[in-house]
Amino acid sequence: MKRGNFSDPTEFHLMGLSDNQELQSVLFGVFLSIYLITVFGNILIILATAFDSNLHTPMYFFISNLSFIDVCFTTTTIPKMLVNIQAQISSISYVGCLTQICFVLAFAGLENGILVMMAYDRFVAICHPLRYTVIMNPKFCGVLLLLSFLISILDALLHTLMALRLSFCTKVEIPHFFCELAHILKLACSNILINNILVYLVTSLLGVLPLSGIIYSYTRIISSVLKIPSAAGKYKVFSTCASHLVVVILFYGTGFGVYLSSAGTHSTRKSAIASVMYTVVTPIMNPFIYSLRNKDMVEAFKKLISRITAPL
Repeated sequence: MKRGNFSDPTEFHLMGLSDNQELQSVLFGVFLSIYLITVFGNILIILATAFDSNLHTPMYFFISNLSFIDVCFTTTTIPKMLVNIQAQISSISYVGCLTQICFVLAFAGLENGILVMMAYDRFVAICHPLRYTVIMNPKFCGVLLLLSFLISILDALLHTLMALRLSFCTKVEIPHFFCELAHILKLACSNILINNILVYLVTSLLGVLPLSGIIYSYTRIISSVLKIPSAAGKYKVFSTCASHLVVVILFYGTGFGVYLSSAGTHSTRKSAIASVMYTVVTPIMNPFIYSLRNKDMVEAFKKLISRITAPL
């Protein structure tokens, strides 16, 4: 293709989830409510774990960091969508689009890493309880978090820098409510072979390998639980893992669902709707999953509310 058929866009156009003007106001209300609930619920978890000394354990350290990432994750995508709907515009700058891609990849990678750490934490707690405090010490937990942060940032920067080399045709409309790497690659007129190879390679390393680690951890956990003679003991051990297991299924299930919908359908709008699951639904579900089934968290919420509402 000749150079004249390419353009250097200064902005992209986010087409959103629907072209129906009447539906736009409904979407605005729904996504604004989801965003406020997500931010409030996750911040509540962060404050509860910070102020309650009973929750100063590795498991709640990872939960509070997961909540912080969920707040950042939704803030990267939803506010821009709300602004576009309210102002009845669809544009996002070229730099803003690439920045959004970078942050989405970084926070998704961090959430992936923390879910792996939480699986390892449960594995050590159940399979090696006598060594738990020695292995899962604060320094080790901090190193794991820092390592996940560095890997996620490097992965996001690598994909973003590779996207900088792409040239685009005159039509730069993204059938999505945020800039997603897969849609940017579909819009490119230049050769994206290297980008695709990089996507598949990184997905294998940072997606399949962590998931395999989680599956291995739960295989060992289930094996240990089955050795417990009493049914009450089995239930107690399993209940400590149930919340995390639900979040893992929700995160990876929706993530792979988005991948399969992108690969198996030519409708990019359907792919965009599928992306709502892991970018919006998962972050809003986490506070409910970790609070409703967790007595310690409920008690921490009560203490936090009492402290806030107590007279000065």
